[in-house]
Amino acid sequence: MLRSVSSRLLANVNKKAVNYRAFSVSAPSMMAASADSDKIHITLPESSFEMYDAEAPSLEMDVTKAELMDMYTKMTTMRRMEMAADALYKAKKIRGFCHLCNGQEAVSVGMEAAIDHNDHVITAYRCHGFTYMRGGSVKSILAELMGHEAGISKGKGGSMHMFAPQFYGGNGIVGAQVPLGAGIAFAQKYNNNPSVTFALYGDGASNQGQVFESFNMAKLWELPVVFVCENNKYGMGTSANRSSASTEYFKRAGYIPGIKVNGMNSLAIKRACEWAKEWTSSGKGPLVMELATYRYGGHSMSDPGTTYRTREEIQHMRSTADPITGLKQIILDNEVATEADLKAIDKEARKEVDQAVKEAEASPLPSLDEFATDIYQPGTEPAYIRGREPKELYFFNK
Repeated sequence: MLRSVSSRLLANVNKKAVNYRAFSVSAPSMMAASADSDKIHITLPESSFEMYDAEAPSLEMDVTKAELMDMYTKMTTMRRMEMAADALYKAKKIRGFCHLCNGQEAVSVGMEAAIDHNDHVITAYRCHGFTYMRGGSVKSILAELMGHEAGISKGKGGSMHMFAPQFYGGNGIVGAQVPLGAGIAFAQKYNNNPSVTFALYGDGASNQGQVFESFNMAKLWELPVVFVCENNKYGMGTSANRSSASTEYFKRAGYIPGIKVNGMNSLAIKRACEWAKEWTSSGKGPLVMELATYRYGGHSMSDPGTTYRTREEIQHMRSTADPITGLKQIILDNEVATEADLKAIDKEARKEVDQAVKEAEASPLPSLDEFATDIYQPGTEPAYIRGREPKELYFFNK
């Protein structure tokens, strides 16, 4: 499996045993490095952070070889998974909306590297990568996209409605997840839970009134929430500077400190999220974080993504700022692994995703009995609910 491949490669580089879990195609948590794992000192570029009303995190950071290999493996697998989803959509095996995160892999991988499963994440509809990082398997995600029984939401949610422990989706209404994230953070504070909520939204949702209402309430109550604007420069087909009078999204709240991060650098995101978690969980109140990233594909699979930007622009971002290539270079420069080692991980990721596709396709469609389930908390159901028509009724067994 992927983690065992990476583990063996890293052990050969270190010339000593490293004790961590075997790789798998699900990503339940970032790999915990053993006490004797070699650490590498990284100095992030000065352009990594831009601040508003707060002191910047240190550009100096230590990261273990195990963490680097883990992040590389997860980003590689995630991209393969999204490429598989692309092919399944074009083969008409996935219907409806499908929003891919090719190019934006550093966001979810870097964030997850900085937090644990006591922390909470809620995002918009470009959620496949977050679902994977929060514990969903590749098979469960692809099966969900195809509406099959093995899907993480039993085939009833599709691309925009995927959930995992401490991961609240996947939300289809633009911006609606932001006040929900504030509510999760309110519960954390009310219950004296020393954790943080990351509430993500896109630049296209940044002008929603509910976003600003959430800012206000979070600051009034000093909630432990980080409002994260995942700025991929285009809200659907509209560039940020055409839709927003101010594109400095990290300064938008005015009364809440902010940080802008290079969202194509997974290590910069890791460092920023570590800093943000410490800030919010120590009682300093909310933050606004802008992650400057880029999607290679269209807004969704129905959008070719080339009518409002040039192919040259996309290729330039691929060749100069790709998050996987950037991390790969750090791994090679620090002699964590060789080119051949990383190719072996790439090959294994392809193999694992191909197998997940076969298993997801083989999963049956949900039974008709599933249509009326997962609506009410067990034990709170009414006697029946109506279906599409007044005479179409579903009865619950008490």
